[in-house]
Amino acid sequence: MKIVLIAAAVLAGIVAYRIFTPLSKSTPAAKQPVQPNKIPDSTTSDGETRLHAHVAALIGTSRPRNSANLDALNEAAEYIFKEFTSYGFKAEEQKYRVGGNEYKNILASYGPQDAAERIVIGAHYDVAGEMPGADDNASGIAGLLEIARMFSVRKPQVKYRVDFVAFSLEEPPHFGSHSMGSNVHARSLRDAGVKLRGMVCLEMIGYYSDEPGSQRYPVQGMEKMYPDKGNYIAVVSNMDNKKLVEEISAGIKSGSAIPVETLNAPEAVTGIGLSDHRSYWEYGFPAAMITNTAFLRNPHYHEPTDTIETLDFKRMNEVAKGVFNAVVNLK
Repeated sequence: MKIVLIAAAVLAGIVAYRIFTPLSKSTPAAKQPVQPNKIPDSTTSDGETRLHAHVAALIGTSRPRNSANLDALNEAAEYIFKEFTSYGFKAEEQKYRVGGNEYKNILASYGPQDAAERIVIGAHYDVAGEMPGADDNASGIAGLLEIARMFSVRKPQVKYRVDFVAFSLEEPPHFGSHSMGSNVHARSLRDAGVKLRGMVCLEMIGYYSDEPGSQRYPVQGMEKMYPDKGNYIAVVSNMDNKKLVEEISAGIKSGSAIPVETLNAPEAVTGIGLSDHRSYWEYGFPAAMITNTAFLRNPHYHEPTDTIETLDFKRMNEVAKGVFNAVVNLK
């Protein structure tokens, strides 16, 4: 009986871990071949072309857009601000100070401004160290901008106010602190008494692989239960947000062609809170992360090789379409 109980506990642990449980935020995956992108191309969709242009602009700042390079961060912020404005939104800056320096989140919103509840779609625009950060996280910002554009062009009827937020200071040395732009934003919602239907965090949505064994897992045996190819997008959250994960996953599946895997696990499981959604949990808001599982797939994570050539813009476009559909259809 004891052996049976132990085996059951191990299996339960594997199920709880689900998609990924990285050992640290900087653990690299095994090296894999670079997947060349094909942008621009005569067969490329407009969405893919726009996503490519956004990533190119963000990695093309004068210096890497980290917390020490304020000019580069401001260049990225200005680009995002102008894009929101070009879609017809009234863009805003949420400024805050850390260590004597001024940082900013960039915000825009869609839908009834006096709505009883809001939905936040967010991504961070800073990078770790001196890296180009194409996947981490220019891909997330590109997706955010394309989703915002879809709202502007398609003008769906929504009962929620939808806020698009580009965050500063997600990466170390600020990760996990109240200096994170997402923490500043989430705290401001709490202080204002805002009711949040859900927060959707876009964290690394650009790297995919169809090579067998390209997707890693932290627990032996999980590879028998889950895909061994890194060709899907994951929806991740803690145990309190199972319904939100289910709703977002269903919306992505019905609105795009990208395969989807889901995860709900305790916050103590390393990796579950490795992005801006964690800030919203801290203030009692429901939040989930959309991710390609970071370094358990992408060998260029926090490396100089995290370049635009490694991204799959066709699949990125499918993620953007799916998240748009999921948010529009949240009940």
